[in-house]
Amino acid sequence: MVAGGFCDEAKFDFNQKEVPESLEDLKSIQAALQRGLERARAATVCLQIGGGSGSAVIISEDGLVLTAAHVTGAVNKEMDVVLEDGTKLKGVSLGLHSETDSAMLQIKGDGPFPFVDVDLKDSTTLGDWVYSLGHSGGFDKGRGVNIRLGRLVRQANSTVQSDCMLIGGDSGGPLFNMAGQLIGIHSRVGGSREQSMHVPIREFQDHWDELRRGDFIGEGPFAKKKKPQLGSGFLGLRVEDLEEGGVKVAEVWEGSAAAEAGIEVGDIILEIQGEAATDEVLGAKLGELAVGGKLKLKWRSGEDEKEEEVELGERP
Repeated sequence: MVAGGFCDEAKFDFNQKEVPESLEDLKSIQAALQRGLERARAATVCLQIGGGSGSAVIISEDGLVLTAAHVTGAVNKEMDVVLEDGTKLKGVSLGLHSETDSAMLQIKGDGPFPFVDVDLKDSTTLGDWVYSLGHSGGFDKGRGVNIRLGRLVRQANSTVQSDCMLIGGDSGGPLFNMAGQLIGIHSRVGGSREQSMHVPIREFQDHWDELRRGDFIGEGPFAKKKKPQLGSGFLGLRVEDLEEGGVKVAEVWEGSAAAEAGIEVGDIILEIQGEAATDEVLGAKLGELAVGGKLKLKWRSGEDEKEEEVELGERP
């Protein structure tokens, strides 16, 4: 996992008190918040997907992002990632856990990107002061990221609850401890304390590898789309094996993924996902992919060689 470790400053005297007891306690809370705020704001992004939006946070300089599953809604979905200064980047969703509401995505392009450290030791405890960030109501460059201060009021196995007041648009945004370390991602949000629920970082850690490789985990309610069915992706062509190697395209369906990629009858497919192309290999690789999955093809058209990741469509 790419992220920072535990910070010695994560334990503060004011966390041990039921309420602030003096002006100095309030000033200490303020100072702790201000110390990590600039970095936290820079890494908190708005995700724009179709007509909707949510929030997320970057956790590595190469653009790995954590958010909520109900924000991305599916694996391998492209979306806009907007930094607080209005810079718009492209991203693609990785894996999600539909039962815990956790998800990852990857920003496309070269970094380095602003990022925050993560509390990998799960050190925040009940009653600790925390703060949330998010693009409440959608991206607004003039306003910037909204900040709300509160305390951790409840902990459970797969969720934590704060009294930070969150609204629509904050979903998928970050929750920080007072050392400026990421401790959770906003899940269920609304107009009351009871609805400010967050996915703790430990839930991401438990399924880190699956999320990184793009798995759709579970059968829970937090994903907008059903779990993708392997083998449902449609390329839209028929091929014939060649004795000298490769496969010859014998038929291309009009409007199919193959047609949109520019593959034509008579073209020779040389490689499929990096393997030497045969009719059997093509069938096996298609069996591993769902609608929206990407199949890397290398083919020869006339004197030209082409290579492209073709996004599979639905069967007609």
